[in-house]
Amino acid sequence: MSLDGVAISVRSAAAQVFGEHVELAARYVEMLEKHGVERGLIGPREVERLWERHVLNSAVIGEHIPNGVRVVDVGSGAGLPGIPLAISRPDLDIVLLEPMARRVDWLAEVVETLELPITIVRGRAEEREVRKQVGGADVVTARAVAPLARLAGWCLPLVRPEGLLLALKGASAAEEIERDRDAVRRAGGAQPEIAECGAGVLEVPSTVVLIKRLPPKSARQRGKQS
Repeated sequence: MSLDGVAISVRSAAAQVFGEHVELAARYVEMLEKHGVERGLIGPREVERLWERHVLNSAVIGEHIPNGVRVVDVGSGAGLPGIPLAISRPDLDIVLLEPMARRVDWLAEVVETLELPITIVRGRAEEREVRKQVGGADVVTARAVAPLARLAGWCLPLVRPEGLLLALKGASAAEEIERDRDAVRRAGGAQPEIAECGAGVLEVPSTVVLIKRLPPKSARQRGKQS
């Protein structure tokens, strides 16, 4: 789906978010449009809203990611949010972590076709070898992977102390925080915070949950208090 075929508001948002790399983002959208449904990466209804619901929605979370850091995208799937982040923020060192072989193959095709400086690792966040390989990340991202309690248990061990877990969520964010705050604390996380990304750029801003990983001593102390 080229930018010529979308609403003016979406074209404007894409230009703001991706800047000089907007055509690279358009090539990624075209790959998703052509192959996403047949390869089980997106549902048929998502094809017409790839830009606003998936690609722009993912890229704007870069507002909460510092310059030049290492980012691990857990359960990357179709490459969301990792690939839009890599396109919009070429300063980032991005690792896509995905357990399913067919999705790893897809990610490799995208990275090769678009010539993106991305590392792809096949595995699950909870696996010991994966934690050794990609742990110590400054930021870990996740989109539509799991409820917050499980997500914190899987992802926070990959985050360096004082680093950040950034989970893309929807309307259920506040409810998940209320339900899972104790599990997040036990996993070593600080109090989760809700933030909006893309306000003033996207018609519907992205909702993210931000969780800072506490230093080990602080995490143990808070675990004892729970």
